[in-house]
Amino acid sequence: MAENHCELLPPAPSGLGAGLGGGLCRRCSAGLGALAHRPSGVSKWVRLNVGGTYFLTTRQTLCRDPKSFLYRLCQADPDLDSDKDETGAYLIDRDPTYFGPVLNYLRHGKLVINKDLAEEGVLEEAEFYNITSLIKLVKDKIRERDSKTSQMPVKHVYRVLQCQEEELTQMVSTMSDGWKFEQLVSIGSSYNYGSEDQAEFLCVVSKELHNTPYGTTSEPSEKAKILQERGSRM
Repeated sequence: MAENHCELLPPAPSGLGAGLGGGLCRRCSAGLGALAHRPSGVSKWVRLNVGGTYFLTTRQTLCRDPKSFLYRLCQADPDLDSDKDETGAYLIDRDPTYFGPVLNYLRHGKLVINKDLAEEGVLEEAEFYNITSLIKLVKDKIRERDSKTSQMPVKHVYRVLQCQEEELTQMVSTMSDGWKFEQLVSIGSSYNYGSEDQAEFLCVVSKELHNTPYGTTSEPSEKAKILQERGSRM
């Protein structure tokens, strides 16, 4: 069985080998030298206070992108104005809800967004922290989403409104929120005010529902159905 022997260096008058009663072997000397050059007091863990919510991660994670704000934060960039709170956490005045997907992307390189979060919010944070690969990834996801929704068929909702002749002009002129006039059906003169009969109408209006694959259309009320039947017989 082969034995490992240390090759001793001459005793050093000062420095790492001084005062040790003789020279150090080359292997031990190299190990002590590396230990001497390791930065003292620098933890691999970094604490962040993002909008009042604390995040704990490693310097290695935050330094994934050398051009990012977080990389500069870990390098104590003198041009970066960064404060710490009473716990020593870096203060960042941003939305913590959207910082989660950003931090997770730096951890494992995958974009994971909860259903209750908007891609545009994650993009806003990615641009703030200047994480170029994440910016491209989120933009691609937004384009893919918009492409799918634009191919969905347009649905229409119809409503039938009952009104008198004197109300007709005002009702049509005040329609808003995407409602459009479709049809006007006279159903006779059911009301008499003084010596004048007031004509009564059914006004059909419609509205487009874009990009709502699970949307429901409004069914006419029982009164509207009766009025539609009445108008169709005239």
